[in-house]
Amino acid sequence: MSKRFVDLTLTLRHGMRGVAIEPHTRIDSEGYNTTNLHLYSHAGTHMDAPLHFLAGGNTIDNWPLDQLVGPAQVIDLSSIEPNGLHTVADLLPHADKVTPGCRLLLRSDWSLHADMPDYRPDMPRISAELARWLVERQVALVGVETPSVASLRPENKAELTEVHQTLLGGDIVIVECLTNLRELRKPVVEFVALPLKVDGGDGSPVRAIAIEEE
Repeated sequence: MSKRFVDLTLTLRHGMRGVAIEPHTRIDSEGYNTTNLHLYSHAGTHMDAPLHFLAGGNTIDNWPLDQLVGPAQVIDLSSIEPNGLHTVADLLPHADKVTPGCRLLLRSDWSLHADMPDYRPDMPRISAELARWLVERQVALVGVETPSVASLRPENKAELTEVHQTLLGGDIVIVECLTNLRELRKPVVEFVALPLKVDGGDGSPVRAIAIEEE
């Protein structure tokens, strides 16, 4: 049986938020090319560690690898409006798929806005109610196509904190800034998202992919 690989990762480019890519050596002078990478821990497609919002929380180098690789349910929530909230009601039609240890990829198609001014302020996001419901159902991982699972507007800082603390406190892996979920053909895919092994890290860019059996 053949396999289809779909890249779910935004390309890191110099000048994007939290990214600086600079030449270090070059073939014409030193004989080989090397590059300095300056990366914000939550730049591009990335994973949050509990330490991101929980004092003394687990670090990115200690996330159990079996949570980061495995079958994932693709949930189509692309009808949501800008600045809308994903609620429990949105997930109830898929409740049979939301089982202990499952991984969820929430398709919103918001990654199409990645280079637009509204990408951060107007993104749809997970409600506090839904975050609690996901923890109650013992979900292992949630991936979203937005730069955060919760609002990044300054006036919504309490929401940002509550949603992250709820999910991370419930040992749910958070993967943000996914892309290309609209290209997936199967309702269940093999998902892989591996962070850099940063000692004591609060988060890290990841290379996220989906593998579909054809």
